[in-house]
Amino acid sequence: MLKEKLLELLAPEVEALGYELVELDAPGAGGSGTLRIYIDRDEGITVDDCERVSHRVSGVLDVEDPIPGHYVLEVSSPGLDRPLRTEAHYQRQLGHLVKVVLAPGSPGRRRYKGRIEAAADGVIELEVDGERVALSLSDIESARLVPEF
Repeated sequence: MLKEKLLELLAPEVEALGYELVELDAPGAGGSGTLRIYIDRDEGITVDDCERVSHRVSGVLDVEDPIPGHYVLEVSSPGLDRPLRTEAHYQRQLGHLVKVVLAPGSPGRRRYKGRIEAAADGVIELEVDGERVALSLSDIESARLVPEF
């Protein structure tokens, strides 16, 4: 619940600066821990970009105070193993290798590793071991690119 509230609160602020809020990791129960915000843009991310977003987000968090207790704010690029959260994220990564973990109670097995073949209408399609598998975005707990060298 806290993660969705933070995404709703912070995404417009990050986008107003010209960045995409790719993902965030919210502090644990009780608010203690680290709030990690992953940002990106076509030109890539620099330390100055992270500082700019950190300053803007800190001001919003100070005013809105959505996180109880003490926490540390970190802003960074998503890295080579970037998380995928939205349909647009998957569409930009067509053909790339990804690890997907489904939420408990989802149909089928829980973990998949395969190439992204399609992403549309709330469904992604992966090629896993020579077979095409369709997964609902609403069933995905987490997904990350697998760097290939």
